[in-house]
Amino acid sequence: MSAGRKIFLNSAFRAAAHVNSSTIPKELAKTSAAFLSSAPAGGKHTLPDLAYDYNALEPIISAETMEIHHSKHHNTYVTNLNVGLEKLDAAVSNGDMSSIIGLQGALKFNGGGHLNHTLFWENLAPSNGNKLLDGPLKGLINSCFGDFESMKKQMSADTIAVQGSGWGWLGFNTKTGRIEVATCPNQDPLEATTGLVPLFGVDVWEHAYYVDYRNVRPDYVSAIWDLINWDTVEMRLSKAMKD
Repeated sequence: MSAGRKIFLNSAFRAAAHVNSSTIPKELAKTSAAFLSSAPAGGKHTLPDLAYDYNALEPIISAETMEIHHSKHHNTYVTNLNVGLEKLDAAVSNGDMSSIIGLQGALKFNGGGHLNHTLFWENLAPSNGNKLLDGPLKGLINSCFGDFESMKKQMSADTIAVQGSGWGWLGFNTKTGRIEVATCPNQDPLEATTGLVPLFGVDVWEHAYYVDYRNVRPDYVSAIWDLINWDTVEMRLSKAMKD
């Protein structure tokens, strides 16, 4: 990419212009513009720093797992997302519909991987008595599921049952005002897939737990509840209810 086209700075505007000036279908151009405009200030997505050390979640999640998961797997999603966006930028500028279509799957996968993992790290906190306190979140959980343990049981069961790789989520339905459990395959992002605003998610790709739990997913899902940062979940609910 030439210096004059500094990493996507005007990409969304170019994509919008191509809607009217090329054979690119309107929805495809709209999706492309959304992908390109998602790049943060500075032009490229970056691997987020963690709020805790790699060993801070032990013994539930080992430092080895955290380092591999964050610095290798998540970083790969970020790298591939940036590569995909550069290719999309060029394809949109050239009105290359075939290339634009061909890039959609990789952009969804790597973009979802980056988004999901960024949310996931924020979901977690060292196990030092993390508890769901009385408040709007607990009240809504009780209203929707009966009590916390019933929600935990349903989400754990659905998450464990994910076929292959994917995520289990607790999300807020802005239309009904209720909290729901959902699962998504691969790296499909919750909100784009279901319309639910993510409150917290559990990664059940094997790279998230194999070092510590081998292939015993139920043990990992059972243990990770002790690491949930309920303050973050509460803040996400509050924001979702206001938006």
